[in-house]
Amino acid sequence: MPKRHRPRRGSLAYSPRKRARSERCRIKREVLAAGRKLQGFAGFKAGMTHLMMIDDNPFSSTKGMEIAVPATIIETPPLRAEGVRLYRMTNYGKHAVTEVWARSGTAGGGDFMPIEEALKHTPDLRQVSLHLIVSTRPEAVSGVPKKKHDLMEIKMRGEVQKDLEYAKELLGKELRIKDVLKEGEYVDITAVTKGKGTQGPVKRWGIMTLIGKSARSGRSRRVGAIGGWTPARVRWRVPQLGQTGYQQRTEYTKRILKIGEHGEEVTPKGGFLNYGIVRNEYIVLKGSVPGPKKRLIRITPALRAHPKPVTPVIEHICTRSQQGV
Repeated sequence: MPKRHRPRRGSLAYSPRKRARSERCRIKREVLAAGRKLQGFAGFKAGMTHLMMIDDNPFSSTKGMEIAVPATIIETPPLRAEGVRLYRMTNYGKHAVTEVWARSGTAGGGDFMPIEEALKHTPDLRQVSLHLIVSTRPEAVSGVPKKKHDLMEIKMRGEVQKDLEYAKELLGKELRIKDVLKEGEYVDITAVTKGKGTQGPVKRWGIMTLIGKSARSGRSRRVGAIGGWTPARVRWRVPQLGQTGYQQRTEYTKRILKIGEHGEEVTPKGGFLNYGIVRNEYIVLKGSVPGPKKRLIRITPALRAHPKPVTPVIEHICTRSQQGV
């Protein structure tokens, strides 16, 4: 008789599953997007809506027709360039050599002498890199009840001399979304997902429920067996209950449908549910993004293969009230 094939239920992806350290996600990728002075931006998730646009996908059966598209609104107030940090690659990874901070209360730059002296004593400039230190402005966002500014690093183009000149221009000044990204481009979204607390193995790992006697005894939403008697221990591959959600995740190749300056263009009547009114610059992304409303969202240029950027033609953005949803 043929053998019965029983593949394993559940997913072991993204293990171990535990709470993120902070909502300020760290972008750890080493590959840089070509032709970018800065490798990212940040904003706050306001909510979702839908819009009507002309389908510009050349391989779509509805090409040239008006289609409805789900979209996410991310409010992107200007970031302030607070400092510049110099890293050197060592046998143990990147090591911070020195840094320069902007003068408080002014729009001027700082003293770049420590970085310039460090570069003079560096024989190979390919072993060093500059990161721009920026801070968010949550007080400018009506929907985010936060006073503390979030500090984060943004990688630059990877050419030290050009990065240094550009950092001198930016230090102490505001950085806007249009200085980094354009409409029609593709980006990667990194955020901390919604936290769901402690959940069982069915919801946490996606295993199937038990049937037969186990189901009749009221114990269907658990693992059939956690292991054998020898060795007398539970292996990490056994799905068990535990923390679910509130983990850093990245979604790739999200298209920017619109970048605007006036938030009333996309704000529903009465404001976004559980968020409020968009008062600053914003971007509209096709589809959904990780995390609940008010969550800090990191936006970086797309690294995976994607279509050539084309400016979308938007006919209408829904601003119907969400208060009754």
